[in-house]
Amino acid sequence: MNHTSSRDSSIIVHPSAIVDPLARIGAGTQIGPWCMVGPDVVLGDGVRLHANVVIDGHTRLGDGVEVFPFVTIGMAPQDLKYRGEPTRCEIGSRTVIRENVTIHRGTAQGHQLTKIGAHCLIMANSHVAHDCFIGDGVIIVNNVVMGGHVVIGDGARIMGSAALHQFVRIGHGALVGGVCGVEADVIPYGSVLGNRARLVGLHWIWLRRQGVDAAEIQAMRRAFRILYPRTGATARDGVLEERVNIVRREFADIPRVLEIVAFMEAPSRRGLVRGRRPGSDTSDIEGA
Repeated sequence: MNHTSSRDSSIIVHPSAIVDPLARIGAGTQIGPWCMVGPDVVLGDGVRLHANVVIDGHTRLGDGVEVFPFVTIGMAPQDLKYRGEPTRCEIGSRTVIRENVTIHRGTAQGHQLTKIGAHCLIMANSHVAHDCFIGDGVIIVNNVVMGGHVVIGDGARIMGSAALHQFVRIGHGALVGGVCGVEADVIPYGSVLGNRARLVGLHWIWLRRQGVDAAEIQAMRRAFRILYPRTGATARDGVLEERVNIVRREFADIPRVLEIVAFMEAPSRRGLVRGRRPGSDTSDIEGA
C-alpha cells in the first residue's frame, strides 16, 4: 500500500511500493516498483528510486539523488556493538547510486552518522560501511568495499574491487588503483597501486583536469620527490619528519603542498601508506 493522497501531486509512487505515511517526500520524487521507504526517511525534491530500493532508518537523501535497483540505504550497521540506536545516514544532492550498493547508518560508538557528499557516483556492488564520511564529487567504481570509519576526501577516485581498511583516510583528489588493498592513509593527490597499496606518485591527470597550472604541478612534483625520495627510505625515526619540515619551508607558497603536509601531520589510526620500493621509478605514473 502506498500513501499518496496527502502528498504533492508531482510525486509519483508505483502501486507496488510501500512508503510509510510518516516519511517526508519532496516534490517531483519518483518511487518505482517494489521500493520500501521507512518512517524516518526524508527524500529531497526530484529524488528517483528506480525499483526494489530499500531505504530505512534516520536517512536523508538530498535533491536529485538517483538510486538504481536492489540498493539498500540506512540499514543497521554490521557491528556487533550496535543496539538499535537512532543513528543516521545522509546522501548529498545529485549523487548517483548504482545497482546492489549497500550503505549502512552510523553507530553510537562512532560519529552516529554515515555521510556521502554531493555529486558522487557509487558504482554497482560497492559497500559503504557505518560511520564512513565520503566527500563531494567522489567516484567509487564497481565492487569497492570499505570498513567502518573510512574518510574519503573530495574528488577522490577509488577504482574497481579496491578494499579500504577501517579508519583509513583517503586524501582530497587521491587515486586508489583497482584491486588494491589499502591498509593505511593515502595523502591528498596521491596515487596508490598494488595488492597492498604503495604510493607511486601524484594524481597528475586529475590535477590537470582541475586546471592546476604547469608551474604548480612542477612544484608539487619536486615536493613529492623530497617527501618520498627514489631510495624509498621512509622508515627510520625522524627522517620523514625532517623531510616534511624541509617541504614546509621550501613550498610555503603552494597551498596544495601544504595540504599534503597538514594531512601527513594530522592524527591517524592507520599511519601513512609507504612509498614505492627502492629502485623503482614510478613517480610519474599517470592516473585517470
